[in-house]
Amino acid sequence: MKQFILPLALIIAGHSASAQYKITSKHDVECTEIKNQERTGTCWSFATSSFLESEVKRTKKIDIDLSEMFSVRATYMNKAQNYILRQGKANYSEGSLSHDVINAVERVGLVPESVFSGKSEGVEVHNHSEMVSATKGMLDGLQKRKTLSPRWKVAMGAILDIYMGNAPETFQYDGKEYSPKSFAKFLGIKGSDYISLTSYTHHPFYRSFVLEIPDNYSNGSYQNVPMAELEKAVDNAIKNGFSVAWDGDVSEATFNHKEGLAILPKDAKRENLWSKPDVELTVTQELRQSTFESKSTTDDHLMHLVGIAYDNKGTKYYKIKNSWGASNTFEGYLYMSQAYFQLKTVGILLHKQAIPKDISKKFQ
Repeated sequence: MKQFILPLALIIAGHSASAQYKITSKHDVECTEIKNQERTGTCWSFATSSFLESEVKRTKKIDIDLSEMFSVRATYMNKAQNYILRQGKANYSEGSLSHDVINAVERVGLVPESVFSGKSEGVEVHNHSEMVSATKGMLDGLQKRKTLSPRWKVAMGAILDIYMGNAPETFQYDGKEYSPKSFAKFLGIKGSDYISLTSYTHHPFYRSFVLEIPDNYSNGSYQNVPMAELEKAVDNAIKNGFSVAWDGDVSEATFNHKEGLAILPKDAKRENLWSKPDVELTVTQELRQSTFESKSTTDDHLMHLVGIAYDNKGTKYYKIKNSWGASNTFEGYLYMSQAYFQLKTVGILLHKQAIPKDISKKFQ
């Protein structure tokens, strides 16, 4: 899989001589080509699979195209078990988080995209709406029974097989036979190497807690750090060749995938919003907390953070690989301003070695 690298200097809005919005890349991490999650809510797997592809490139110097849908299928099975055990008092939907992919790797392993596309025969576009309705209907029906036999898991697996195809038990890669678990071992992916971070004040800093967001069905824990240290961890990662899986809010009017920008200007109504950089909001820890508690910051989307750049006014941006296809100004990438990152980042996942030691030594 070849790496897609944007030109060093980028003129953003309008592509005209009068455009004054320029972004220059400063640090880049190698990543694989843009993909499209299509009509599914599986950004979490696309973002985290892309992250793992960069990890394999970093550690093994191997270009790999991983199957996002293999992790999705395993997660649907895990969600179904959770939903049954909690007697329907749990979230069962298309959404999940980065740690759910890491957990799936630990449970079932990884496979290449060429081995499992997640599309049944004759299907060209990912679309999980009917599949989720079918499985959710079955699970809700099972909740009405006083007792359950083990056969419900077989039935759940059969529905997933119909819509996604049969998951392989063994396969060939470069002339060798692997199981999904042995393939993950070959790629060097270990769940214990990765950690999730967040930054909210309703829990103590430098301790872990279960982040209270709907898609955290698996009760994943996040290490809590101050906002400045969350940003410092990301910057340290990128500058040292590590990428980051990002989870946050993309519902703002100033998140514009078509223009390739996520910004947080003081004046969001000015006419030249997408053609000229201007002063951005000052984000504080208190503002982060208030927007989270008021639900104006929610975990809408996950993406892959692969670089740092600066505009012609010196504002810092994070280069983001999205999973909505290559149809925007930057062929699938976008640039998120420092202020937007500070306010709208819900959580991140990264390699433990990417975190500065002066931060990680504070973890309890």
